[in-house]
Amino acid sequence: MNTTMKQPHEKEIFGHPAGLYVLFFVEMWERFSYYGMRAILTLFLAAPVIMGDPQSGYGWSNAETLSFYGTYTMFVYLTSIPGGWIADKFIGQKKSSNDWRTFTLSWSWNSCR
Repeated sequence: MNTTMKQPHEKEIFGHPAGLYVLFFVEMWERFSYYGMRAILTLFLAAPVIMGDPQSGYGWSNAETLSFYGTYTMFVYLTSIPGGWIADKFIGQKKSSNDWRTFTLSWSWNSCR
């Protein structure tokens, strides 16, 4: 039987590092927000304008909507390169994770209102 005491930074939950669960939930919420917003954006752009109300939709054609969708998806993946560089060089691992978690949560909360 191994009686070695774990250091505080080596805390485990069900045999996995405790930080793994934080990482999992940050990634899960980020993906939920991204894929949900992507679907809502596409439907909104293609929805017809009803009685002049701009909040009912933009009434774009399928070609316009798919072009915008492709551009949006491209920028999502391309901005991770400078974002990762800034996080690694200037902000730091823990601070950037906490800042991104706070930003994603506040953005999602405000988008649902």
